[in-house]
Amino acid sequence: MSSPPPPPSQQQPQQSQPTPPSQQQPPLINFILSFLLVGLAWGLTTPFIRAAARDHRPPPHPVLASESVRRSPWKRRVLGALFAVADLLRNPRYAVPLVLNLTGSVWFFLLVGKAELSLTVPIVNTVAFLFTVIGEWWVEGKVISRDTMLGMVLSVAGIAVCVHSKNVA
Repeated sequence: MSSPPPPPSQQQPQQSQPTPPSQQQPPLINFILSFLLVGLAWGLTTPFIRAAARDHRPPPHPVLASESVRRSPWKRRVLGALFAVADLLRNPRYAVPLVLNLTGSVWFFLLVGKAELSLTVPIVNTVAFLFTVIGEWWVEGKVISRDTMLGMVLSVAGIAVCVHSKNVA
């Protein structure tokens, strides 16, 4: 039989267990920088990828001119697509921004594991949109119209409302 617990005055105070390092949240600045880096990697690279793909002129491939490939629509399409992808990936104007863009996807995957999902997705996509607009202005010389500027401001305002609602709840 066990003895009854001592009266509250004689009980030892319980010490709170420190949070293990694996469960501690990184500082807020880490999340902000992560959101910006992923948005930058996704948004700013897209106009460069598009410009490289638009200007790309692949060399002719002798295999595509062979009789067996010309007679088969299936072979012609499949081999034509494979050669087009291979030619694009060998073009540094396309490959470098693509690798940076895909790196942003890896960063996003890591970020989703730590940050609030319902905030991470809209924040990162909004930042990517902002950087895409800036990238189009830089790469293609597109003018940022008043409507686009309004959309950018409203997007940021929407994110602010989302962040505020999470802090209130």
